[in-house]
Amino acid sequence: MKVLIIGGTGLISTAITTQLLARGDEVTLFNRGKSEARIPEGAVTIVGDRREYSKFEETIAAGPHYDAVIDMVGFAPEDAESLVKACKGKTNHVVFCSTVCVYGGPASRYPIREDEERTPTGGYGANKVKCEDIVLAAGKRGDFAVTIMRPSQTYGEGGVIVHSMGTSTTYIDRLRKGKPIIVHGDGACLWAACHIDDVARGFVGALCNPAAYGNSYNVTGEEWMTWNRYHEEVAAAIGAPAPTIVHIPTDLLAQIDRGRFNISVEIFQYPSIFDNSAAMRDLGFRYTISWREGVRRTVAWLDARGRIENSDSDDFEDRVIAAWRQQCQVLSAAVSH
Repeated sequence: MKVLIIGGTGLISTAITTQLLARGDEVTLFNRGKSEARIPEGAVTIVGDRREYSKFEETIAAGPHYDAVIDMVGFAPEDAESLVKACKGKTNHVVFCSTVCVYGGPASRYPIREDEERTPTGGYGANKVKCEDIVLAAGKRGDFAVTIMRPSQTYGEGGVIVHSMGTSTTYIDRLRKGKPIIVHGDGACLWAACHIDDVARGFVGALCNPAAYGNSYNVTGEEWMTWNRYHEEVAAAIGAPAPTIVHIPTDLLAQIDRGRFNISVEIFQYPSIFDNSAAMRDLGFRYTISWREGVRRTVAWLDARGRIENSDSDDFEDRVIAAWRQQCQVLSAAVSH
């Protein structure tokens, strides 16, 4: 199979590229050539910026016909519109990487199915909804077959472990040093993560698969955890002591620093568990790498490259925790008299 991946060096797309090459496919990547490439030899790279829309479309038009095109870096409606122009007549199948953020929160039922109403809470999810609609409309017109993939938290070698304050690796250092960590809300909200190798298998299974045409698929974790358990498993995976968790209401965190806690405000405060049965049935998607094992592998990758930041260099989390504990004492004293 001849496959074009727009992107190709990101977290999920690296795993997709690796799996496609392993099974003998011809893989071409289109990207800016600025990210660290972690793929085996065998892929051809076209250097270009997909947001230089005219050049992007001309480049694809001048190239060969592809059995399938995977767009891993379509984030704005203009990206999707250009994708449709570039791919019409140049491929049989377009697989568009969307996100579970299109659902927003809270959902009408759990686990969330693909037919859940799309009511995103942030700009990222709202733009992905627009992209989905543009690409799906092209599929209905008969320009090419379309499949929408919706991953959730995807992690693995090459990435980090997210937490209530985002993506800083000081989180790992804090756990190792026994420092307290902030967890949004009461830590009881359900969450699930999926390793890149498992997510990629779903994408690969969708390619030129008639069962996938016109459909959208959740490709997410199957190991449902509370956020408290999430952090306990991370600590266990890296050999750190059991974490000291400090729960702070999400709306208060938003007032303290919306920038640092934005991911908790827009995403993490809502239950995020999904029904993957359609992807399992149609695409051969399977959850095979446990959260603890995946964390161990991811942190080992970071350690080997010296990418764990020193938490002593940023006392913001300590200051927030100290202020919260102080105010809790004040409140307790005020209501006990």
